[in-house]
Amino acid sequence: MSDQVVKHGGSAIGLVPSGAGRVWPSPSAVLELLKPITWFAPIWAFGCGVVCAGGPGARGWAVVGIGAVLSGPLACGTSQAVNDWYDRHVDAINEPNRPIPSGRVPGQWGFGIAVGWTILTAAVALLLGTPVAIAAAIGLVLAWIYSAPPIRLKRNGWWSNLAVGLSYEGLPWFAGAAVCLRAMPSASVILVALIYSLGAHGIMTLNDFKSIEGDRQMGLASLPAKLGPDRACRLACVTMAAAQVAIVVLLLAWRMPIHACLVVALLTAQLALMLRLLDDPRGRAPWYNATGTTLYVLGMLVTAFALAP
Repeated sequence: MSDQVVKHGGSAIGLVPSGAGRVWPSPSAVLELLKPITWFAPIWAFGCGVVCAGGPGARGWAVVGIGAVLSGPLACGTSQAVNDWYDRHVDAINEPNRPIPSGRVPGQWGFGIAVGWTILTAAVALLLGTPVAIAAAIGLVLAWIYSAPPIRLKRNGWWSNLAVGLSYEGLPWFAGAAVCLRAMPSASVILVALIYSLGAHGIMTLNDFKSIEGDRQMGLASLPAKLGPDRACRLACVTMAAAQVAIVVLLLAWRMPIHACLVVALLTAQLALMLRLLDDPRGRAPWYNATGTTLYVLGMLVTAFALAP
């Protein structure tokens, strides 16, 4: 396989395998482009929406399964394909073995997959009702403006993390409840989903620790690149904790003390993990995402049970 020079802004930034001779992407490369590992978060949030609605009811589990596919492989998969297409120059620095910069998804196939997956996502969402279609439309718009110029939200870590948090947590939660209810979810469900989306801003900040060098070289102001690892880590911890404190206050106001205590217990464990994270933000960010973030999403499920009729 030969190499080609990838250029950005008129200057060469690295050598990337050209995938010479490849015309079609392999199924494995397409699957890798859609990043199945990222589907867990929106599917979990969708499940929380199902729980807080009291289960699938008359709609049945088959419809819920379609909704889960919509949230993960389709909507989230679309966002990953769009992001990888418009980030192919950055990935040539940070992760040159990804499907597009490596040439395993050649030519314009990356863009074509992103467009095709967008259309498929919208079509499936329409089958599940108007509220779900609205949520999917918002998510698809965010997926494109997050990565694509001229807006390219990811150039600003404040806005990009907000968009991703909403897409990964709030919108799937809303969709899960809407699928089961066949109507707009209640104001309390929407409020809780929004709060957990805001808290996920911190999770997204920790995810950006892996690409600090490439972001700085390409002028992407992710919060770790802009603020530095220490300040960005403190901000992430405060954001995640503040959201859960707000949830506890709401649960107490709604006279759900047992669920509030469970969220407090999960938050207390996270605070202990955060102290270790703060000692080495850059080295322990992946470790925290595997431990503290797990406790965060368990709190989401507890809250969903609290809201269930």
